[in-house]
This record gives sequence, C-alpha cells and structure tokens, in this order.
Amino acid sequence: MKSLIIIPTYKEKENIERLVRTLFDLGQEIEILIVDDNSPDGTGDTADRLVAQDSRIHVLHRPGKLGLGSAYIQGFKFALDHGYDLIFEMDADFSHDPSYIPHFLEKIKECDLVLGSRYVQGVNVINWPMSRLLLSYFANFYTRIITGLPIKDATGGFKCYRRSVLQAIDLDNVKSDGYSFQIEMTFKCWKKGFRITEIPIIFYERQRGHSKMSKKIVREAVVMVWRLRLLSLLGRI
Repeated sequence: MKSLIIIPTYKEKENIERLVRTLFDLGQEIEILIVDDNSPDGTGDTADRLVAQDSRIHVLHRPGKLGLGSAYIQGFKFALDHGYDLIFEMDADFSHDPSYIPHFLEKIKECDLVLGSRYVQGVNVINWPMSRLLLSYFANFYTRIITGLPIKDATGGFKCYRRSVLQAIDLDNVKSDGYSFQIEMTFKCWKKGFRITEIPIIFYERQRGHSKMSKKIVREAVVMVWRLRLLSLLGRI
C-alpha cells in the first residue's frame, strides 16, 4: 500500500527536519508531503532542502497562512492525484508521536479511517494547562451530543484515511478549519457508512514553537456541529 503522511507547517523550522528523520527511521514504506504556508522562519527553505536530499519527501508552497483545513484539502488532492492508497494527517510539532505510525498501518487493514484518540481510554494528554484540556474534552462531548457522532475524539488531528474515503467526500465543499475541519471530515466519513476505528494515543504538548489555537477556531467549531446536524437532517451529506 502506497502511504503518504501530510504535514502542514507554519513556523515549524525547529521541528520539521527532526520529524522527517524520525518518521523514516521507523522503517515503514512511507512518503511525506510538507504543506508550508510561507513560514517566515524559513520552514519552506528547510523543506526544499529535504526534498533535494530524498525523493520520498514532497513539498507544496502556499502564498500565506491560509489555514489548516485548506492545507489538508490541498494535500488530499495531491495524494489522490499521485495514487496514494493511505493518507495520514499529522502535526509537525511532535504532539503526535511518530512511533504510532506502524499501529495505524496495522489497524487500517480492517477499517477505512483510523483516528488517534486522546480520550478513548481515559484522558491521555501530557503538559496541557487545565483550561485547554477542559476545552478540548468538552468540545468532543458537545460534538457527540449535537451530531450523534459516536467518536470520543472527533477534534484530533492524527488520522489515517483509505483513499476511498477521500474520493467519496466532496473536498471542494469542505470549508472549515482547525477543530471544525477534523469534526467535519470524520462526520462525513461516518455518514457515508465508512468503518471508523479509534486507537489510543498519548498526546504531548509541543516542546518547541507556538500553538496555533485561537478563539476563532473554537467559535467555528461551535457553529460547525449545528451546521453538520442540519445538513444531515436535510440529507445533504
């Protein structure tokens, strides 16, 4: 199975090279796509240097900070256009432990979407302030109540899709970002009848760089779950 890990970046120069090397050290047959939003710290230049050194690495340069959701959509389209069978989402900051990748590859054999879940076995988050943890935990509870989505961690961004899932979703009609992007993609996968599995992961707060979380991302997620519920009731998903 031809596998691609999509890693959106914005000011991740301190992390990206180390992450790429760590992923390849796993010994799995994977390739990597870096989607950089014109990072002012030179992340894009680092990505270009890595591409020149290894044909398994690819990069898409975007003109500015256009958002996580659109970065993944562009990455998904790249994956579909280039014949990848399995497509991962993964953060650049080591909050998603690369050592879980073999487990994802094993579980995806029996389902269509594997979610790395912080909440499927208790609460597995390291070094978050209590306010951030409560926000995340209750955002997922809120999502389950409003949408009926039977997932413990719908806002997580460590995922592996089968190609068929992304082909079945109208990617041009996915407009959300941040938390709400993750919710929307998983909800649409569920409503289309695909098989979803959550595997437990430990989520680590980034050690380098700065979080991209904002109040705008939270507000968007609050509205998005009601929009998804309405569209589902209208049969438009």
